[in-house]
Amino acid sequence: MEDFEVIIGLEVHAQLLTNSKAYSKDSTAYGSLPNVHLSPITLGLPGTLPVVNKAVIEAAIKMGLACHSDITERNIYDRKNYFYPDLPKGYQITQDKTPICRGGYVEVDMEDESTMKVELTRIHMEEDAGKSLHIDGEEDSFVDFNRAGVPLIEIVTEPCIKNSEEAAAYLVEIRKMVRYLGICDGNMEEGSLRCDANVSIRPKGSSTFNKKVEVKNMNSFRNVQRALEHEIERQYAIYSTGGTIEESETRNFDPVSGKTIPMRTKEELNDYRYFPEPDLPPVIVSERWISDVRAKMPEMPRELSKKFITEYGLPKYDAKVLTENRGIAEYFNAVCQQTKNYKQASNWVMGKVKSYLNELTKSIEDFPIPPGSIAELVDLVAEGKVSNSIAEQKIFPEMLVEGNIHPEELARRMNVLIEADSGQLKQAIQRVLSSMPEKVEEYKNGKKGLQGLFMGQVMKEMRGKADPREAAKILNEELEK
Repeated sequence: MEDFEVIIGLEVHAQLLTNSKAYSKDSTAYGSLPNVHLSPITLGLPGTLPVVNKAVIEAAIKMGLACHSDITERNIYDRKNYFYPDLPKGYQITQDKTPICRGGYVEVDMEDESTMKVELTRIHMEEDAGKSLHIDGEEDSFVDFNRAGVPLIEIVTEPCIKNSEEAAAYLVEIRKMVRYLGICDGNMEEGSLRCDANVSIRPKGSSTFNKKVEVKNMNSFRNVQRALEHEIERQYAIYSTGGTIEESETRNFDPVSGKTIPMRTKEELNDYRYFPEPDLPPVIVSERWISDVRAKMPEMPRELSKKFITEYGLPKYDAKVLTENRGIAEYFNAVCQQTKNYKQASNWVMGKVKSYLNELTKSIEDFPIPPGSIAELVDLVAEGKVSNSIAEQKIFPEMLVEGNIHPEELARRMNVLIEADSGQLKQAIQRVLSSMPEKVEEYKNGKKGLQGLFMGQVMKEMRGKADPREAAKILNEELEK
């Protein structure tokens, strides 16, 4: 492959989280019995007229603004004509020459800490097709039209991606963005986020594009990488032995074999016979409408990550972990509005809070402790009023039960506030050391790891009501005598 370069362009279909379909009042609920969310409009029966869903337009505008795209003022809908058994009208309502978003880019952080900018061609609105079901043991295929008419946006990149790792990283960023915006749940396994890849290779230095191959049926980030790697190797095997790919085709990825399989010769754009949708008038997107949508948008993950690093002084790793999920990021941000101990707050949210949610498979919206209470607990530890171990092992579990409670009040009730003065602490340390003369001698002979044992016994002696930092200081003084 040293003599060739890879060219990849991705088309990502994001199924939008609207209650009704793109052009009818039919429900978009997932997982219902087949063919229950249907109406004459979805089926395209004679005499029916589609009506534009405003929420679809606003979702597309949100994504365009997040991707730094230009928003089209005059939007014309088009019919894309082709035959599939699961396409009830025989065409899709889409956008051809006036995509709602033009250009733009998505910044992607790579594992080597470099940043890749993926240029976009367009983002346009369209409706989904139904779903063909091929059930083992059945002679016939079945069709479920529930998905027909469900709104999508299609995010199309320039042919600027160079390998499978970049493609997967870009998809992860897109999923994060649509989830932050609240426009798509991003579940590839359920098909609400789908990716098609156009792949070709050419000799390095060449400016001519060879025939591209479209790869479909990649239902996970890992399978996207596997499919692209196989297709790149397959094309290289053809070109490196003097062969050529004579025509564009669509290939299906088989996750079992890890190979791409021919499906059909790829349709060219003119095969779709686009023409303006006669039943829908143009939609005008005004600057005021765009401003209203922008005002409702949340802070995006890259903005929050930059804020966490520059304003809160967090390491890049913490910022990355905390911004993977919008709910977690906003919860942490709320904690930091009520404490200045930002790194300690980060440790709590990444540690105990996320562990609790993961163990019970809950979302942060279901977390019983409000941000203010976590901030108070962080400050309680930072001010030396309770030890970190007491906070984690005793106070935090009780807060999970009682919810909105002041942790200092809880600590006082549990009698775990640090109240011992240095004199009491020194006496306790002396008692511990005098009860373990052999261990003290081993420590003085170089076995420094015993300090942990001494500290454990001291905290036990003090029933956890000693400041660990003060205890460690006095312990060291006593051991060095």
